[in-house]
Amino acid sequence: MKIVLQRVKEASVEIDHQIAGSILHGLLIYLGIEDEDAQEDIDWLVKKVIQMRIFSDEEGKMNLNIRDVEGELLIVSQFTLYASVKKGNRPSFTDAAKPEYAKKLYQDFIVSIKDIYHSNIQTGRFGANMQVYSINDGPLTFILDSKNKT
Repeated sequence: MKIVLQRVKEASVEIDHQIAGSILHGLLIYLGIEDEDAQEDIDWLVKKVIQMRIFSDEEGKMNLNIRDVEGELLIVSQFTLYASVKKGNRPSFTDAAKPEYAKKLYQDFIVSIKDIYHSNIQTGRFGANMQVYSINDGPLTFILDSKNKT
């Protein structure tokens, strides 16, 4: 399971010209899932997202986590995180989980994060064509991969 995590001043996701979710000050999470992923991957990533100290304290040091700043979350499914461009010029997505399984784990990720973090948590819609708008803060962008824990 992979995440692209961006600290944002604001972010929103639009589906069919309608805002499906929007946040202020917080984290935009792009979530990619592969067939080998399981609940342990979700648990590790949820804990990491909530505990990462990537917000500035009074001295300007990245010393605060999302809970400390009462930030918001926008979670968007992103199968292209498992794209391969090793052969040719067209990306291959064979490493991404099959849609039925990916949708289940995407929903499980959302439930797991809501279980431990009680703030404004917004989501895109799995499988939809979405337009994502964001104002990055920093910019700070991190790539987390549950298969590279060590």
